[in-house]
Amino acid sequence: MFSIALKQMEELPVAPNEGISLSAFRSPFSVSGKEGCKYSFDGSSYHYSDGNSMTSQRSSQILTGFDTLDAAPNYDFYANTNAPGRARRTRPSLFQLHSKIEDDSFPPPLYEETSAHREAGDSSEEEAEEPLSEPTRFGWVKGVMIRCMLNIWGVILYLRLPWITAQAGIGMTWVIILLSSCITGITGLSTSAIATNGKVKGGGTYFLISRSLGPELGGSIGLIFAFANAVAVAMHTVGFAETVQSLMQESGTKMVDPTNDIRIIGVITVTCLLAISLAGMEWESKAQIVFFFVILVSFANYLVGTFMPATPQKQAKGFFSYKVDIFVENFKPNYRGLEGSFFGMFSIFFPSATGILAGANISGDLKDPTVAIPRGTLMAIFWTTVSYIIIAGTIGGCVVRDASGGINDTLSNNNDCLGPACKYGWDFTACIKNTSCPFGLSNQYQTMSMVSGFAPLIAAGIFGATLSSALACLVSAPKVFQCLCKDNLYPLIGFFGKGFGKNDEPIRGYVLTYIIAICFILIAELNTIAPIISNFFLCSYALINFSCFHASITNSPGWRPSFRFYSKWLALLGAVVSVIIMFLLTWWAALIAIGIVIFLLGYVLYKKPSVNWGSSVQAGSYNMALSYCVGLNQVDEHIKNYRPQCLVLSGPPSCRPALVDFVGTFTKNLSLMMCANVVTGEPSPSALNASRNSSHVTWLNKRHIKSFYHGVVAKDLRTGVQMLLQGAGLGRVRPNVLMMGFKRDWRRDTSSSIESYIGIIHDAFDLQYGLCVLRMKEGLDTSRSAQAHGKSYVVLVTVDPDPMVTEPQPFTVFQSKQGKKTIDVYWLFDDGGLTLLIPYLLKRKKRWARCKVRIFVGGDIQRKEEQKTEVKDLISKFRLGFHDVEVLPDINARPQPEQYGSLSLLLYCTKDCEDGQDNQNCPWMVSDEEIDRNKTKTLRQIRLNEVLQDYSRDAAIIVVTMPVGRRGQCPSALYMAWLETVSRDLRPPVLMVRGNQENVLTFYCQ
Repeated sequence: MFSIALKQMEELPVAPNEGISLSAFRSPFSVSGKEGCKYSFDGSSYHYSDGNSMTSQRSSQILTGFDTLDAAPNYDFYANTNAPGRARRTRPSLFQLHSKIEDDSFPPPLYEETSAHREAGDSSEEEAEEPLSEPTRFGWVKGVMIRCMLNIWGVILYLRLPWITAQAGIGMTWVIILLSSCITGITGLSTSAIATNGKVKGGGTYFLISRSLGPELGGSIGLIFAFANAVAVAMHTVGFAETVQSLMQESGTKMVDPTNDIRIIGVITVTCLLAISLAGMEWESKAQIVFFFVILVSFANYLVGTFMPATPQKQAKGFFSYKVDIFVENFKPNYRGLEGSFFGMFSIFFPSATGILAGANISGDLKDPTVAIPRGTLMAIFWTTVSYIIIAGTIGGCVVRDASGGINDTLSNNNDCLGPACKYGWDFTACIKNTSCPFGLSNQYQTMSMVSGFAPLIAAGIFGATLSSALACLVSAPKVFQCLCKDNLYPLIGFFGKGFGKNDEPIRGYVLTYIIAICFILIAELNTIAPIISNFFLCSYALINFSCFHASITNSPGWRPSFRFYSKWLALLGAVVSVIIMFLLTWWAALIAIGIVIFLLGYVLYKKPSVNWGSSVQAGSYNMALSYCVGLNQVDEHIKNYRPQCLVLSGPPSCRPALVDFVGTFTKNLSLMMCANVVTGEPSPSALNASRNSSHVTWLNKRHIKSFYHGVVAKDLRTGVQMLLQGAGLGRVRPNVLMMGFKRDWRRDTSSSIESYIGIIHDAFDLQYGLCVLRMKEGLDTSRSAQAHGKSYVVLVTVDPDPMVTEPQPFTVFQSKQGKKTIDVYWLFDDGGLTLLIPYLLKRKKRWARCKVRIFVGGDIQRKEEQKTEVKDLISKFRLGFHDVEVLPDINARPQPEQYGSLSLLLYCTKDCEDGQDNQNCPWMVSDEEIDRNKTKTLRQIRLNEVLQDYSRDAAIIVVTMPVGRRGQCPSALYMAWLETVSRDLRPPVLMVRGNQENVLTFYCQ
């Protein structure tokens, strides 16, 4: 064989200076599994064959030099989506790598085909599928930067910035601009960090906030942000219509009257914008490019005009070109009117700095959102800030605050001339004193048109700014709303989530936005609604900054943004400042915005949508829980803080609803409850899936049971329970009471299963657990298709709990109000107080509040009243509120003979060994000697059942101290007979309780 291999090596051609592929020296081989399944390696690929089809996957040969089932790192292993027409690979499971091949007769294929699979009889000459057309995608310049700049630039730039400069002065105007830019810049940094922490899909602002903070805050902000954008369409459109109407009025033209003219122009304009949007994102982007160049031309026209010599007509209106005296005079503030203050000017200017999310809102249409959003947003903020600073400085350096506009107001021999215009031969003193100057920075909003070289280009710039902002909002609102609709957080909006075309265009969302915009255009009174919209945008900024801060402060390993130039403390500052600005702008509008957010937040919290996005809120909850659990280790346990923390052997919780309901009644919002499920068998994917199936938790949540679920796989039930008893819980938050169901079929079951059941009880006592066994007349197990902790008290791996979740919830007696019945407590032996504590916790619940608790204790007939007083005094010291105490002097009397005979029948089947085996091979055998040795305890259990029959036939529940069988002296079958005897033939549920003989009640205050 070795010589043959060497000969093959000699025949292989090897290129010079190239490595030798190790797989070339391996002969093809195959390993056959059961039923014809085959794994084969041919030196280049791994194959899986089932006889009908074969799929292959390139293995890790490139990295390791060997072809193995183990796969090299691949993008497909981590992606949630697959490319059209291309096979998607999946990583081999650990079971496939670790187990023997013959362990699984039908191993899953190593990758899945994304296209439709051909049937066995399909012809090989079928035409291949046509590849899907690639949707239009934009880069960071065209998709984000230009879009954000257009949305930031607006009518305030042209019509209000010169007036703000006159009021606040050039210096304070620059402060206002830089402060606004700092806030938007911090928000831009936070947006960049969130956008680069994973693949961003469509939905923009809503997607970023909801995937970071969760659906509660994300859903509320997404809804109001989409609505605010829809109304903003009307605002910008009305701004355009007002400009057109004023131009018509100057030329003496009108259609109906000024108000209706604005409505008509607005409706026509928004209809045209809708047509552009419906034409597709490509046409919308081209329109935005046109608007962008129009605005740039208007800027250039304005700057050229500032350098042109001032004509007498412009000088009369206050323009003198660049003059140092005018710049110095306008550098200082000169506040006028009711809004004349720094914060008044800031509140007017700040809305012009918003619009930084226009690019993020179309995140689904970007080529690479993680690159485009940070780069485009921050560049847009930078360039718009520069443009605002330049315009404020230039307009303040060449135009005076007040001018009369009169061509004859030249300077005469007047020594009382006011204003910097006096130095240049003009006297505007009269109108300055009378505050009636119609021109100048402080009086005329159209100053930029007057200064520019060609005034119509400024009007064109205003048109471009308003229409581009309206178009950006018209596109943003449906995109955000579509993502919100697809998540189904709110009812009745799913209809608008459907997309059309290769870009998944939200046509229905466009129409809805159009209708909302039309409504507000027809109202034509937006002065009241405008502050609310600004506050909605500020709400979004605050939550984006808080999202970045919260994700950073939780230290989640999943928070790994590739954009590193952010600070969690700056993000927190941005969130706080955004909220403050909301109240500075309009306090009542801020309250309305916050109120709407809280209302929508409360709705989502109430509905609890079944979404899991790995939000920072989940990470924060984990950090808090972990911190509190670790903190508990620093404080010693105290009896006053004792809580019954129950480990419930429920199997699949849906199989024992009564047991789960009962424990959930007294542990809800009080202590730990953990439903445990033992799946017997060897560890395998099917067994692990049966033990860890998430449908168990879903069932508990659907039933409103506040419980954990813990499943284990073990070779037998007792081993699994031992694992749970020793390993369940975390630190001090761990079970201390084991809750079981009574084994009704013990007489029909095998002797080994009885031994296992009683062994679990002994294990609980050995590990210092309290123990409770619940028995109901109708039984606890409701499973039909499979037995869970059933006949052999094990859970078969064939149990499928999923149908249990979808089926109607079964009703149990513990879900109904108990009325004025009694809770009968037979406190026959002191176990530390657990027998009293559980009834007390039941009584605190609404369903059991009207029940009366009766305490029964054993005693002597000569000292009956004295013993009753002693017990009542003891219970009163515990402050339990139990006042009805009954002493049973005949509890130790001999039972009726026929009752003892029935116990003999119970033991008859287990008294002798099977097949003549000796006692060593039959540890469950009950001999005559053992019966005689435990006769006293046996008679006590029989008598106790007689007492229960006499006193508690109509109780809501019976709580009785559980007998303890001494290990090695009381056979398992005899112990089971005791439990059976105590609780048999009783209509109410019977709870047998035994504490761990340590105090759980105290009457001390420390």
